[in-house]
Parts: sequence; C-alpha cells; structure tokens
Amino acid sequence: MTGRIIAVASGKGGVGKTWLSITLAHALAEQGRRVVLMDADLGLANADVQLGLNPGRDLGAVLGGVAVEEAAQALPAGFHLLAGRSGSGALAGLAGAGLDAALALPQRLAARFQDVVVDLGAGVEAPQRRLAALADLLLVVATEEPTSLTDAYAVLKLHAQDAPRGDARLVVNLAGTAASGQRTHATLAAAVRRFLARDLPLAGVVRRDAKVPDAIRHQTPLLTRHPGCTAALDVRALARGLHAA
Repeated sequence: MTGRIIAVASGKGGVGKTWLSITLAHALAEQGRRVVLMDADLGLANADVQLGLNPGRDLGAVLGGVAVEEAAQALPAGFHLLAGRSGSGALAGLAGAGLDAALALPQRLAARFQDVVVDLGAGVEAPQRRLAALADLLLVVATEEPTSLTDAYAVLKLHAQDAPRGDARLVVNLAGTAASGQRTHATLAAAVRRFLARDLPLAGVVRRDAKVPDAIRHQTPLLTRHPGCTAALDVRALARGLHAA
C-alpha cells in the first residue's frame, strides 16, 4: 500500500513552515505511523540544522546514486529524515533529468513509509509547484499578517491551476488565539471561494508559544523538549485530523 504524501508550503519565508513540518512528522510518528520527512527546499535546506544533525547522506547524495533507504536517517524522535543540502544553493538550479529525479523521490519514499512529509521551499517557483501538485495533500502555512495571507492566496491560486482536483488545506501558525486563527482562516477561505471557486478547509491553528523558539534554539524537537506546551498540543490535534475518518 502506497503511503500518503503531505506537502507543506508557504508563499513566503518566516511563517514557521520547516518547524511545522518537523513537528508534524514527529506528531504523526507518535501515532505509531511510519513517517519520513523530506527536506525539499532545493535552495536552502535547514531541517537538519533545526534538529541539530549533521547527516552523512542527503538529498544530493540520493540524486547522485545513493539508495534512498540509506540516506533516510532514523531519528530518536521516531521518524526518518531525508535531509536537504544545508547551507547550499547547489540543488536550486536542478533542471531536466536531475529535477525529474528529485520530483520522483516522494513517491519512492511513499513505497516505504505511511506518511511522507515534504517540506517545500518558500515561494512559487516551478519545482515547488510541481512537488505540490504531486502531493496527496497540500498544507499551506500562513500567519495572521496580511502579507502572509496574500502570499498564501498566491500559492493556492497556482495549486488550483496545477492540480484542479487537489486537496489543499490551511494551517494558521503563530496565532494569537484559536479564535483569531479561525477568523484568519475564514477571511482567506472567503477569498478562495469567491475568486477560485474552491473550498479551503482549515487543517489546524497553532497558537504562538514561547516554547517553540526555545526548542529551535536548542535544536531539539518541540514534542521532545516541551511535550505539553500549547503549540505541541495544537500540532498533535492537526496530525490527528489529517487521518480522521
């Protein structure tokens, strides 16, 4: 049985997309699922940095011929990581056969894992768009800031063109309260319904929590360092909702 590919995207940086991808992968693994996180930021990957890792093999090695199962590193948190090439823009210029090989990786991973969480690079360039279109589910991460909502709308508009039947949902991160996050969703969902003629379900609201930057500074997963904090509870609720009947 092929696993589910969950792509995590944002129109701009600084909304907590990579942190959310890591924490979501961890939360899914807590449910007993076999999970891999693929850092697909082809320009400037940093999931391994947030986790305090120095992987011996990464996405670049796989594209160079290393077996994907050898490069996907098992972590103490219970999920695997296929790291990008941290601190390098070397993969950003992929084209042709190299880009096609990178785009095929999520499906290869889905043959071995129940959940493949793909952390896309911020923006709306062709590689991000193609990976988003190939996913079973696209999670678009936004904050309550108007500029973030504008950028999230751009991602959703292009995804509607690339994957007309695609499943795209919103995650509001860094919300002041659950209610304000829901209002943010309602604002964007109304625009999507009016101009794109599509529904935009709310995947979850993650409230602003000082424990998050603390965990990032200590290069430790939030669910390990602060398992009972507000943001941890919110991401666990998000993970449960993704596989609810």
